[in-house]
Formats: sequence, C-alpha cells, structure tokens
Amino acid sequence: MKYRIITIDGPAGAGKTTIANLLARQLGCVYVDTGALYRGVAYEIKHRAIDWENDECLEAFLADLDLNFLMEEGNLVLISSGKDITSCIRTPEITMQASAASARPQVRLALLDIQRNIAQKQEAVFEGRDMGTVVFPEAAFKFFLFADLSVRAKRRYEEMSEEQKDMQRVKQEMEKRDADDSQRKEAPLMAASDAIKIDSSSLTIQEVVDKILKNIQKA
Repeated sequence: MKYRIITIDGPAGAGKTTIANLLARQLGCVYVDTGALYRGVAYEIKHRAIDWENDECLEAFLADLDLNFLMEEGNLVLISSGKDITSCIRTPEITMQASAASARPQVRLALLDIQRNIAQKQEAVFEGRDMGTVVFPEAAFKFFLFADLSVRAKRRYEEMSEEQKDMQRVKQEMEKRDADDSQRKEAPLMAASDAIKIDSSSLTIQEVVDKILKNIQKA
C-alpha cells in the first residue's frame, strides 16, 4: 500500500472498536469501523425485507447499495443512500444478521472496494475480522485482539440499554457468533500469521493502545 495501514482483528467484545478509534486519534489518522459496513448491509436487508439467501435478490440489492462514511465532529457516521443510519445498527438482531450476511461472498466482495478505496487515499486504522488476512494482507502493521468469553460478554452487556440486558443471552449469542465467524468458509475469523496477538482480558483500553503504539514505534 502507498500509505500506512494498521489492521486490528478479533472476536466480538475484544475491544477492537474502542481501541482502534483511540489509536487512530492518537496517531492522527482515519479510523474505519468495517463491522459497521456489515451492520449497514444487515440493517438495509431488514429494512427493505430482502431475501438475502436468494442469490439474484442479494446481488440486485448489493448493486443498489450506497454505503459511505463521514466524519462529523470527530465521530464516524455511517450513511446509507444519504441517510444517517449510525444509531440503527447496534441492536442484537442486526448484530446476528450482520454475522450471517458477512458469510456470503457477494457481500464481502461488494464491501471490499469501499474499504480498499479508503486505504488508497489516506493512512487509516481498520478494525474487523479479516482485515489482516483478506482485505489488507500487505498492511504495515497487523494486530489480533482477543479476550476470555466471559470478559467479552460482560463488556457487551454493560454497553446495552436496560431493556436489552440479559447476560445469559449475550453470552450465548457471542459464543454462537464466535463459532459462526471462525467456521465460515469465506474469510473465517483468524489471526494473520504475521499479526501481533494481544490478550485484552485483564488490560485497560489505554494499556492495549500503548502496547500497539510501542510495536508500531519500534518498527
């Protein structure tokens, strides 16, 4: 790549989003939440009642899809066909739909160009599940965050609104998503062979960021 690209992969609840955002701010570069793109696809599938398991329907839907990111007052905003859908994509239902839809090769191919176009224009921190293995295998710096399931479930539980809180359900859904993401045929969740692995189970957000910065600065 012409510009510096940093990838952060890992399972749900490992802290990727918060850490990637903070890291980008400290480095003065762009943060790209690739998971939000898949959630955006999932939201539009639900909103438009798309039969996403039908190849023809899915391909027609993806051809008409218009997703983009904007920065507003330092925050990343997801825009779909001119509409801000950022507040609509963090529900448990959309999360599970995003995981299922991301296994479809048509979906991954449609979003690949969006991600790579961003990388061609500027330095950026990309976080997701296959950033270092599939999307940017040549990235200058690759990291893989992980944490114990119980720790990750607790983190996700604490982020939820009161009416959504159900620890048993959160843990079960996260465990299922781990299995789905790791076992899918298309771009399964795994650490790149040259990625630096960081266990965030007992680390603070800043401690993880400091570890990443230390590895970048010594390169």
